[in-house]
Amino acid sequence: MEDKVISKKIPSNNYMSEKDDISNGEVDYDQLLSSAGEFGRYQWFLFFATFPFYIFGTFSYYSQIFMTEPAQNHWCWVPELANLSEHERRTLAIPSDNDGRFGYSQCTVYSANWSDVLISGIKPNESWPTESCQNGWEFDKSEIPYPTVSSDWGWVCDKDSYQATAQSVFFLGCILGGFVVGWVADKFGRVPAAVFANIIGCIAGVASTFTTSFLEFSICRFFMGMSYDNCMMMMYLLVLEFVAPKYRTIIANLPFAIFYTLGVSALPWISLACGHWKTIGLVTSSTMALAIFTPFIVPESPRWLLSKGRVDEAVNKLVKIGEVNKKEIPSKLIEQFKLSIKSEKKQKSLSSLELLKRPILRKIFITMCVVYMCCMIVFDALVRSVGSLGFDFFLSFTLVSLTEFPSLVIVAFVLDLTGRKWLTIISFSLCCIFSIATAFVGGGLQSVLCAVVARFCVNIATNTSIQWAAEMLPTPVRGSGTSIVHICGYLATVISPYVVYLETYIVWLPLVIVGSLAGLGAVLAFILPETARRDMPQTFEEAEELIRDQKLFDIPFLEKKKRETSGHINSSFQMS
Repeated sequence: MEDKVISKKIPSNNYMSEKDDISNGEVDYDQLLSSAGEFGRYQWFLFFATFPFYIFGTFSYYSQIFMTEPAQNHWCWVPELANLSEHERRTLAIPSDNDGRFGYSQCTVYSANWSDVLISGIKPNESWPTESCQNGWEFDKSEIPYPTVSSDWGWVCDKDSYQATAQSVFFLGCILGGFVVGWVADKFGRVPAAVFANIIGCIAGVASTFTTSFLEFSICRFFMGMSYDNCMMMMYLLVLEFVAPKYRTIIANLPFAIFYTLGVSALPWISLACGHWKTIGLVTSSTMALAIFTPFIVPESPRWLLSKGRVDEAVNKLVKIGEVNKKEIPSKLIEQFKLSIKSEKKQKSLSSLELLKRPILRKIFITMCVVYMCCMIVFDALVRSVGSLGFDFFLSFTLVSLTEFPSLVIVAFVLDLTGRKWLTIISFSLCCIFSIATAFVGGGLQSVLCAVVARFCVNIATNTSIQWAAEMLPTPVRGSGTSIVHICGYLATVISPYVVYLETYIVWLPLVIVGSLAGLGAVLAFILPETARRDMPQTFEEAEELIRDQKLFDIPFLEKKKRETSGHINSSFQMS
C-alpha cells in the first residue's frame, strides 16, 4: 500500500541509502533514474503536463463556493412593490432590526395588503404584524451579481444551513474517493486513476447543473467530492516518481505553487464571466473530460510497473527518459538493476495498526493526525469565511488565494533550513493571531489583509505537515499511515462548513474558533520530532529512536553552523 498514497510533498531524504550497496552490484530504481537524467527535458515536459490537472483540482474544490454562495445582504421579496426602487421596497416593507448585522430583518416582512398601502400612502410602523417571507428573497446584486443555488432555491433563513451541509457531503465523497481512486491507482496504475477521478468529477459536476432539489444536488456533489484531490494528486504522484531524489522537494511544491495558484486565483473571474451557477458548473466540470487524453500523452509510472513485476517495461521507460534527456544508461547498470530486483526480498507487510500498539509511536501518530485536522479545518474555514469580510467577495477571494504561491515557494526552499517543527509552530501561531484579529478589526480592507496573512500562514503549516507526516513514519506503514492522516483531514473538513455557519449566531465566533484551532496546532507541534536532514525511518525501531532523540530547539541550519564551527575549531587545533 506504500505506493498508494504519497502525500503532496514527500521528498526522498534517504540520500545515503540510495547511494550505498553499489559496490556490491546492487542498483535501486533511484540510481537508475538518476543515470537517465535527474531533471532534464523529459521531467520538464511532465512538469508542464501537470498544469491542467491542478486547474481541474481547483475547479473540483472551489467551484461549489461560487455556485452556492448567497449575498450577505438579502430581504423578503414583495411582488406588489416591483415598480419601486430597491431601497424603497426595503424601507417600506422590511421591519428594522437594530440588533442584526444589517439593521433590517432578513427573514420577515410586514404583513399587509401592499396594493392598498401603495394607494393610501400609509407608512408601516413597528406595531404592524410581521410574517416570514412568502415570495422568496431579494439579494444584493452588488455582492454576487449572478444567480446562485442559494438565491434560486432560497437557501437562507430557515434553510441557511443547506450550503454548509452540501459542502460537508462533498467532503464525505472525498473520503470514499480516497479509498476507491487509491485502489484504482494500485491495481491499474497512476494514469487510469487520474483519468477515472477526472471523469467522475466531469459527470457529477455536469449532473449538478440539472438538479432541482437539495437532495439531488448533494448526491451529485458527493460524487464530485470523490474526484477532488485525486484528480490532480494522481498526476502529481506519477510525475514525482519520474524525478530523482535530489529534486523531489522542489518538484513537489513548485508546480503546485504556480499552477494551483493560477487556477484558484482565476476561478472567481471565470465565475463572474459565466454569470450563472449552472454555467459555472458546466464550464468547470466539462473541462475535466480532457483527462481522457492522458494515456496518449503521459506514460505510466516505472515505479508502479516495478511494483507489479513488469521490470522490462519499467526499464524501457527509463531508457526513453535517457534518450530524451540525451543521457545513455550503461547496459551494465541496467543488468545490475535487474539482478537487484530479482534478488530483492520483499519486506514483510505490516498493518498500520502496529503504530497503535507501540506507545511512543501511538502518541506521535495520533498527534500528527490531530495537527493535520487542525490544518484542514483552519484552511477550509478561512476559504469559506471570505464572504463575511465586508469587502468585494471576488477580489477578496483572489487576494487570499494568491498566498498559495509564496507559501509553497517558502516551503520548497526554506523547509530544510528551518526544520518542520519550528516552521509549523511559527506559522500556526501567526495564523492564530491574525485569524482572531480578522474577526475584530471591523471588516473591509483591514479584515482582508488580516485574512491574507492568516491564510498565508496556514498554507505553510498545511504543506509542511503533509511532508512531515510521511517522514516520521516507518517504511512498512508509511503509505497506509499517511493515508490515515489524509482521511483524518477529510473528516475534519466535514466539520469546517458548520464552523463558518456559526456566523449566523455570533459574527465573530467562527474566526475565533479558527484561531483557537491554529493555536492548538502550534502547541501540539512541540510534541512531534524534527525530521529535517534525517533519513526516513525504515523500521519501527528507527522511528522510535528518531522520536527519543528529538530536541526542542533542533533547528537544522543552526545545527549545521555549530557543526561547521566545531569542525573548524578541531581542524585549527590539530594544525597547531
